[in-house]
Amino acid sequence: MNTVNTIYEQEITPHLIPEIWEKVNRLHTRKILSELAHELIITPELQQTNNHWGHYKVIADTPEITYTFKAKKYALDHWHIDPKSITKYHHKEKQPLDSLKFIIEFRHTLGISDEMLPTYMEEITSTLFSAAFKYKKETFDAASLVHQDFQGIEHAMTEGHPCFIANNGRIGFNTKEFLAYSPEADLPFHIIWIAGHKENASFYCTKELSYQKVMAQQLGEETITRFNTTLIDKSLSPEAYIFIPVHPWQWNNKITTVFSQDIANQSIVYLGEGPYRHSAQQSIRSLYNLDHPKKFYTKTSLSILNMGFMRGLSPYYMGSTPPITEWISELLDTDSYLNKKGFTMLREVATVGYRNLYFEPLGKTKAHNKMLSALWRESPDTKIQEGEQLMTMAALLHQDNEGNSFLKEIIKASPINTESWVQQYLSAYLAPLIHCFYKYGIVFMPHGENLILVMKDHIPVRAIMKDITEEVIVFNDQLTLPEKVQRLYTETTDEMQILSIFTDVFDCIFRFITPILDEHCNYPETLFWKQVAICIHKYKQAHPELTPRFERYDIFVKQFKRCCLNRLQLDNTKQMLNLAAPIESLKLEGTLENPIAPFRKL
Repeated sequence: MNTVNTIYEQEITPHLIPEIWEKVNRLHTRKILSELAHELIITPELQQTNNHWGHYKVIADTPEITYTFKAKKYALDHWHIDPKSITKYHHKEKQPLDSLKFIIEFRHTLGISDEMLPTYMEEITSTLFSAAFKYKKETFDAASLVHQDFQGIEHAMTEGHPCFIANNGRIGFNTKEFLAYSPEADLPFHIIWIAGHKENASFYCTKELSYQKVMAQQLGEETITRFNTTLIDKSLSPEAYIFIPVHPWQWNNKITTVFSQDIANQSIVYLGEGPYRHSAQQSIRSLYNLDHPKKFYTKTSLSILNMGFMRGLSPYYMGSTPPITEWISELLDTDSYLNKKGFTMLREVATVGYRNLYFEPLGKTKAHNKMLSALWRESPDTKIQEGEQLMTMAALLHQDNEGNSFLKEIIKASPINTESWVQQYLSAYLAPLIHCFYKYGIVFMPHGENLILVMKDHIPVRAIMKDITEEVIVFNDQLTLPEKVQRLYTETTDEMQILSIFTDVFDCIFRFITPILDEHCNYPETLFWKQVAICIHKYKQAHPELTPRFERYDIFVKQFKRCCLNRLQLDNTKQMLNLAAPIESLKLEGTLENPIAPFRKL
């Protein structure tokens, strides 16, 4: 059954009503002000202080438009703004808050080009559309969400990436497709399968697997027989084809048109829907098997524009994905410290890529050459023991419609106090990342959605990384990398290497946790940063053999460079980074005071 045609046949925009729209615009304006101030794009003027709160004013490109608000300043130049305090004035008359108008009013300050502005505004609108939908749909408040299962929490998340202002663009989805395929809509659907001729299609896997094993796990013998029969009925040989999973949106919107010639000459053959229901995760193109949770995730190409990238998968990288998985997993699995911590990853164990020979001469990095690939990733359900639960780390930043904190409620539900909980969290999450950097010179992209916490009695006991092969970087030139793993190596300065920890962990996660702990848990930020320092000191004391690297990469340095993610997106919202040189693409502006520098000696 085509899910899209059965959705909300009556009214498909019930969340677009004045009171909800006002609410999400106010919250989003708070985020805009906070992140633009953090990145030094705007400079709020202090008017007065009152009880740890500062009262500020921001002037738009035209001086008759001003915004006032009150905020607390936290470490890492984090602006914690009271959303109720935000007021917009035009010629001293109050005006309603409107995120889109804000972007227009500050367009010159933002430095966004006329060419990019319409696309960026469309992403802002889509982000607000999604926020309004989530607001209306809320099923669980923070206290009850704590007791939901892995997928219940996954689909209740409201924020998206905490740093990016336009973080739910999804340009390409129409309204019914949003309701069918977005993680917040949480509607199961079936993957479409096609057969790709081996002249264009290639399959790769780790050593313990084979094409037959992966297909048996993903499809079952009955479906395999049905698909083979479809080919035979067309007088085609199943041995000449590889089965490829395709997101339904991708099939309907891209494959049937961009690959029309391949369909016409039977290089691509439509086979039908797979047998199992899948659910979109926060990353939208990673699909979780609801009927058999221990089966692999399926990650597919999805050519929508979302948060600075067209979300494709390159067939030219698919061949190196299993070797990278094997190399990293061998490194992690044989490391006694990581084993003790229980830190592991979801291995990307098999891939399939299909080349479009018409577009290939135009450049392999073009979006049109990333439209038809997929990979299979281990399910975290295979990595937990009895009494343990899974939870996206993004939940630690989640607040419900009333502003109640999930983090506060999960600490409250646990049998330990806030400080002990923070210590357990840092031990599970931070310590392994510190080890990977100092021992191996390897960094991941460990933001909230990319990391799954394993919980027991509502306490973090270990962490699982995902999205490994696309987002891991190797800085250590002393490591021997197999040929197909060498693309991970990046040469850069010592300062930029350690900046990966400062940016991805301190600035993109901890910066948002500290005000929640302070406001909701009565746990001051200085205590949190002290615990971060203690965690690192414990690691250093346990690994004296790494002293030269601790000295070379000083994590207690007084300042580090400010990496500005929104500046990247504002510069080119269609492709934020040059993926061939991601470090060189970063936008750095000024410095941030290192919040653990005062704890160099404890």
